[in-house]
Amino acid sequence: MFYFIRGTVAHTAPGLVVIDAHGVGYAINTSYLSASSVKAGDTATFYTYLYVREDIFDLYGFAAQEELTCFKQLIAISGVGPKAAAAILGVVTPQKLALAVVTGDEKALCQAPGIGKKLAQRIILELKDKMARSQLEAASEGGEMPVDLPSGGALDDALAALTVLGYSRAQALAALKGADASAMSVDELIRTALKKLY
Repeated sequence: MFYFIRGTVAHTAPGLVVIDAHGVGYAINTSYLSASSVKAGDTATFYTYLYVREDIFDLYGFAAQEELTCFKQLIAISGVGPKAAAAILGVVTPQKLALAVVTGDEKALCQAPGIGKKLAQRIILELKDKMARSQLEAASEGGEMPVDLPSGGALDDALAALTVLGYSRAQALAALKGADASAMSVDELIRTALKKLY
């Protein structure tokens, strides 16, 4: 319904930002990361998701599209509601979430309130399955590693992490092209690729 809402920040609180867009105050549930990135009086854009259930009509939004993409992927997992997804994104950035999935770091996700070990393991497993399906689809479509982008190790992990962030395999490969995997960590590769993708 709403792709994004742009306006003046009227109020912030933990997990909430109110955007005044032409005289209408939109209460946007958000992560700590997005809420702390703005202050009252700022002009801000929040990419939004309208969560509708029988008696629930809540607007969620994030300052970065990657955060919204991760939010949507998280709420698609059984047992992860929008509050839990926002809590996870309050303790890990999208890049760190992708890295946690690639490396199987359940402790990173357990830092979020209400996220136990079993749920963290399910999140990692389901997002890894999604990455595997994405790679199989790319292979079936003839998606190959470019000649000048060797596969293996950190590059494969960075490619998988960018898939978790919602980028296609082709976009991720293009962004990683020319990266020096021998001198960079997975985290550095992801950050470098994201700069190209913006």
